[in-house]
Amino acid sequence: MEPDTEPRGTVTQREQSMVLNDVNMLYHIYATVPPIAQTLMMELQRKNHVEYLLRGLQQLGPSFCSLDANRPWICYWILHSMALLGEFVDADLEDRTIEFLSRCQDPNGGYGGGPGQMPHLATTYAAVNALISLGGEKSLPSINRSKVYTFLKCMKDPSGAFRMHDAGEIDVRACYTAISVASILNILDDELLQNVGNYILSCQTYEGGIAGEPGSEAHGGYTFCGLAAMILINEADRLDLAALIGWVVFRQGVEGGFQGRTNKLVDGCYSFWQGGVFALLRRFHSIIGESPTPVDQRGAECSIDNTQTTTASDVSEGDGSSDEISSQGDEHCHFQHREREPLFHSIALQRYLLLCSQDPRGGLRDKLRKPRDYYHTCYCLSGLSICQHSWLKDEDSSPLPRAVLGPYSNVLEPVHPVFNIVLDRYHEAHEFFSRS
Repeated sequence: MEPDTEPRGTVTQREQSMVLNDVNMLYHIYATVPPIAQTLMMELQRKNHVEYLLRGLQQLGPSFCSLDANRPWICYWILHSMALLGEFVDADLEDRTIEFLSRCQDPNGGYGGGPGQMPHLATTYAAVNALISLGGEKSLPSINRSKVYTFLKCMKDPSGAFRMHDAGEIDVRACYTAISVASILNILDDELLQNVGNYILSCQTYEGGIAGEPGSEAHGGYTFCGLAAMILINEADRLDLAALIGWVVFRQGVEGGFQGRTNKLVDGCYSFWQGGVFALLRRFHSIIGESPTPVDQRGAECSIDNTQTTTASDVSEGDGSSDEISSQGDEHCHFQHREREPLFHSIALQRYLLLCSQDPRGGLRDKLRKPRDYYHTCYCLSGLSICQHSWLKDEDSSPLPRAVLGPYSNVLEPVHPVFNIVLDRYHEAHEFFSRS
């Protein structure tokens, strides 16, 4: 009989082993090179990222035909990435972008994936966020708020949730995109709010995360969307937040990055979808005025230590030891944030993003061996910003050097975690739509 030479384990296990080998090899190289080389490896390649992004905003190749119904998304991914890097597009490109997105705006309200396409909640969210990321006296007035409101009402389902498009699917993503757009455009009312919270609550699973629809598996993207929507409608306290935090904490793996679901591979985009959950909770607790320190029901402080961390200590540095992942499992513990100390390992996550997700030529990616793309560039940079600013109590403060991995020039603009829009652009839009 021939000896069994086939590798054992499932496909996912074999892929996980390959990812770990790739990451460990890169981390070993980083640990053994001289300090000056380490600094270069950890540097955010701003110039290359900007050049990559600008090329995409001006012209896309034939390979992007499959994304024809996602063109507002491409605009948002690129423009938000530019804003995070503190860059602006020139006046001509700004005008062309506004004109293109205006052609995506349906006469009856909402934005489609391209000119003449059916309006869709996802591309409406993307178009609105793209125009806000542009900012200015031309961009913001181009949004027809009354027509957007009409579209949102049409997407409202009797159950309280929203449909993505006419006769489309109902899920948590639809609820978030609708509520986010309505909130930032200052058109949110009781009719749009009715029973949204009930639907999202029905999607929280036994694991603690939130699924796309009732009975499905908890997922990082839907967990972010569900929590963000519940914060916007002031019903986040209806969720089991202790279970939700516990689920998200354990999605950070030994590589330093986050996975989207249990037993799945690390992916750079979840640095925002999962890491952003902690920023949302900081904002939620600051709104309701609760202490950000974990306290159990007996008044004792819950420990945040590294005795059973899920992030490998051999890929962390001394300056990151104070923000290890909590493995606290006490069912009586009411989880909240320590002041200025995140519950995820922000240094390990920054290391994964800068060494594994960053393409030195420009752009960011899911993981090693994967190609760069605009989606991952947007959400990896968003997650990097969340990491850098996660220790701050005051959103107007600059990050402490110890919170920033690599040279301090790596610091990105802070984002509003609920909308994933750079803070100064959010404030500009909030002021504009509050007086409109």
